[in-house]
Amino acid sequence: MERMWAPWRYDYVTSAGQPSGCVLCRALEGAGGADRLVVHVGSLNFVVMNLFPYNAGHLLVATRRHVGTLNQASPEELTEMMGLARRLEEVLADAYHPEGINLGMNLGRPAGAGVADHIHLHMVPRWTGDTNFMTVLDDTRVIPEDPVKACERLRAYFPR
Repeated sequence: MERMWAPWRYDYVTSAGQPSGCVLCRALEGAGGADRLVVHVGSLNFVVMNLFPYNAGHLLVATRRHVGTLNQASPEELTEMMGLARRLEEVLADAYHPEGINLGMNLGRPAGAGVADHIHLHMVPRWTGDTNFMTVLDDTRVIPEDPVKACERLRAYFPR
């Protein structure tokens, strides 16, 4: 029998030790060391690794201001968000060499938003065959890179 060891998923699966408040705001503020996942901070948005990624290199682009809808975001915030997505397309291509990238938002909990009240854009690198038997048979994903290590790798692409 093969065993897959993924202890970093325990908190996610059990919701153990989850502090209250917005996880994105906590990351930006550096509360509890959450800033270790912040890749880049722009004027109006920031880039953060997804702590529970769908794939290696899964990033979020979020507004610095806590807003829950596109209508609440300013045109300037949305423009910078898409500019960062454009830059991250290049960064992911160089760092991970994906064959494609999923880009999307889930607005509201019924739409699948894990953080329903703070808009954020997902950028997920994809490769042919990355949705494999583990996902199909066991509703499990195999992520080959720790999000903190991925953050360290990607920070090098943004000047400090």
